[in-house]
Formats: sequence, structure tokens, C-alpha cells
Amino acid sequence: MKTLGHWLASPWRRSAAAVIAGALPVLAYPAPALWWWAYVALVPWILLTRTAPTGKRAAYDGWCAGFGFMLALHHWLLPFLHVFTFVLAALLGALWAGWGWLVHRLLAGVPSRRRIASALVVLPSGWLAVELVRSWQGLGGPWGMLGSSQWQVEPALRLASVGGVWLLSFLIVAMNVAVAVLVAVRQARVPAMAGLVATAAATSAAWSLSPRPDVDGQVRIAVVQPGVIDGPNHRLAREEQLTRRLAGQDVDLIVWGESSVGFDLGDRPDLARRLAGLSRATGADILVNVDARRSDKPGIYKSSILIGPDGLTGERYDKMRLVPFGEYVPARSLLGWATSVGKAAGEDRMRGSQPVVMNVGDSLRAGPMVCFETAFPDMTRHLTREGADVLIGQSSTSTFQNSWAPEQHASLAALRAAETGRPMVHATLTGVSAVYGPSGERVGSWLGTDASATQVYDVPLAHGTTPYVRLGDWTVHAAMLILAAWAAGEGVRTLRLRRSAPEPRVPPVRTVHESPARPWR
Repeated sequence: MKTLGHWLASPWRRSAAAVIAGALPVLAYPAPALWWWAYVALVPWILLTRTAPTGKRAAYDGWCAGFGFMLALHHWLLPFLHVFTFVLAALLGALWAGWGWLVHRLLAGVPSRRRIASALVVLPSGWLAVELVRSWQGLGGPWGMLGSSQWQVEPALRLASVGGVWLLSFLIVAMNVAVAVLVAVRQARVPAMAGLVATAAATSAAWSLSPRPDVDGQVRIAVVQPGVIDGPNHRLAREEQLTRRLAGQDVDLIVWGESSVGFDLGDRPDLARRLAGLSRATGADILVNVDARRSDKPGIYKSSILIGPDGLTGERYDKMRLVPFGEYVPARSLLGWATSVGKAAGEDRMRGSQPVVMNVGDSLRAGPMVCFETAFPDMTRHLTREGADVLIGQSSTSTFQNSWAPEQHASLAALRAAETGRPMVHATLTGVSAVYGPSGERVGSWLGTDASATQVYDVPLAHGTTPYVRLGDWTVHAAMLILAAWAAGEGVRTLRLRRSAPEPRVPPVRTVHESPARPWR
């Protein structure tokens, strides 16, 4: 340990170790998908930060580790944003500077039982504060929240129906804190074990009390995935060819991926008639996604448009939350140079104004989203409250075809389904396409990035309301109250210590004759 401490005495080596420690949690996400790793992945980060010589250095360690986390999580952006990926990782990584300071404040040295008890709730709350800030769409949205690593764990998905992905993140960080204390502080193993037992007990109680969705129906939904095809005309031809294969399969809805149609249907009535013919041939409405300049208003929109046997149904959703740099450049006057070093958007897409729940056929109500909007739990929650029976995400990760991004994106739909108690269809142009039931369970098989095919899914329908849909982000609100209460307590404690501290003894002033000065002279 002394050798390690001496090695870490170098600021540069310590910073490098922090970057590596911050990158470790990425192994819990797809493609590695080592979900169990999430429960110990933060331990090296915590152990390093608590040994910082000062709180200022701990904050810097938190920044370096946050940089490593963001860079590893978004490493698939490197071929497209190049050096700007490092800039973004550094900016977002700074959000963890405060968390590093908190770790040091609560766990440095030999922490008391009070400090350990505080750490078990304050540090998870601080982590949620970071996730809340970076969930703002202007900072890239809630991609890679720690709780989303549990997308294939049935008990975790059940907990998501109670407190959303936020609750999962909170519990994972609490477990990591307890394990770090067990490893590093021998005198504190009893309270650390108590924290682990308390976390497990609370988790078990929430799991046992959370209601399961009542499945009360089924709908057949087909996903059309054309694969990697250059040019909108060739892609459209392949989509039409695949869709015709669905004739006679008793499908209720056919879903195409994001940007599946590269022409404004209002300006191309011939194309609208072709798509209506496909709807008649298959006996199902078709949900396409148009990425084109509109003829009825200025600008380029990405829009989910429903087409029936008689043509456009009038059901349309314009994408509201755009991908920074991919679909618009934030503060383009300052950051427009990003278009010269990577594949940032040359022209900003226009935003829609409100979510839409579409009527499909006689009884099915669908809530569409486009691309990374499926990462936002508040959007699916809103659609569910508006009466959506099935959630639909139309995406295209073709730009990141040979990376971890397609599987990471597909996994998010499992969380959204479990949170809301509604099935979710994730349809893409090039994979990975996937469908999940109302408990977040996988329905059928994935369409991988090597597939150019159609897949029909028998999707279970459920109704009722999950606690998360009813109560919203209560976990986040509780975390903010915990942080506020802790900060207030620390402030009061500091004030009391200052008031109770004895006055410093000042030696009496002496005269030149070495006798005490007389105050009255």
C-alpha cells in the first residue's frame, strides 16, 4: 500500500489512474453487458478519491474520472467528432468534480459511523444530481445512466416500475459505497455491512410490493429493417420489397425506422399513393419516418407519419429533442467549427412542439419517439399518461454500425417498457431492432446489425399504471432533499464548532522593562 501511495503521489500518475478508474463502469453496458460489474465498478474510483491529500485534489480526481467515464461511454463518437469528443468528455466530466469532493469529505481517513451512514445516502444522491444535470438534452441527454446497465435483470426492471432508472442508479451507487468501505476501512465494516443489509432489505421490499402489469391483450407488430443501403431511393425500394412480404400475416401495424423516407410526402403525392398501396396489400397501417425539408413550413424535420390504406391519416409527430451536433449544433456561432473536424450537422433540424399519441386502426394507440428520445424516461411516462398502449422508437444508428452504440440504444427500450408498464418497439434502419413486453422482458429475437429483414412480433398489451408513471421522478426529488439536508446539517455543525471553540490566548503586552503593560496607561 505504501508503494501504491508513493506511486500516486505524482499528480500526473494520479490523474491517469483516475481516468482509468472512471472508465471501468462502461463494461456493465452493452456490448460487454456485464450487468453485475456495475455493483463494484465504482469502488476503484471511490478508493482513489478518498485518499486524495486535499478536498481540492479530490474534486480534480472526480473530474478526471468523470472524463474517463464519458470518454469510454461515448468512445464510438471518436471516428465522427474526432478531437471534439475529448472536449465534450472533459466538459461533461467536470460534473463529477463535486462528487469527488463529497467522497473525500465523507470517507477520507477513518470515517466515523455517522459519516459512513451519511455517505450511504449522500453519495448516491450526489450521483443522481450529476445524472440529472447531464440529462438535459443540450448536454447529450440521459444516455448511459448507471441504472440503465440493468436492462436485462428482471428484479431491477421491476424496481424501475417503482422509481424509474433513477432508483436503480441510486441503489447501485449505494452498493458501491458500502463495498468500498468494507475494503478500505477495517474499523467500519460493521456499519458497512449494516448498510448493505439495509439496502438489500429496502430493495426486496420495493420489489415485492411493486405491482406487475396485467396483460390483457395482444397485437401483431412488424418491424422492417432494410440494412445499410446508400441513397434514399434504394433504401425505399428495399423497404417496399420487405414490406410486401408481410401480406397475409395478419399484422396490425408495420414500423419503419428513422429517416426511412427521404422525401416530403406532402410534396410527393405519388409516393404517398405507393405507401398507401402497401398498406392495402398488407392490411395494416404503416408508421414511416420522414427526414426531409417540409413543403408547408420552412426547415428540415424528422417526423413519424402514419399511413393507412387511403393514404396519409393525418397522424404526425415531429421530433422534439434533437441530437446535439448530430442534428443541430448548439451555439452554432461559437461551435460551428465542429462541422469542419467531424460529421456534425451542416444545418440545424427544426423541433416539434408536442408529443403525439396516434390512433392505429380501431383500438390501438401508439406513442412514437425518434432516435435518442427513447433515452428520456419523462417522454415515455408522458405518452403513457396520455393513453398510449404501445411505445415506439424509430431510430437509425447506421453511422455507428460497427460499435457498441446500436446495442446500447436497443437496451434502453427495456427500461422504458418496465418503467411505464407498456410494451415498446425499437425499430431501426440498420439494427439493432428489438421489442420488449410491459415488464421490460424481451419479446422475440433482436434484428442485428447484419440483418436486412422483417420480423413480426406478438406484442403483449397491458394496462394500469405503474408507481413511476403515477409518482414521477420521486427518487430524484428525494435525493435533492437529502443533499439539501446534509448541506444544512454541515453548515449548522460548522457554525457550532466555531462558536464553541475557545478564544485564543493572547500573551500580555510587555513594556520595555519586561513588565506587563498597564491597560489604563
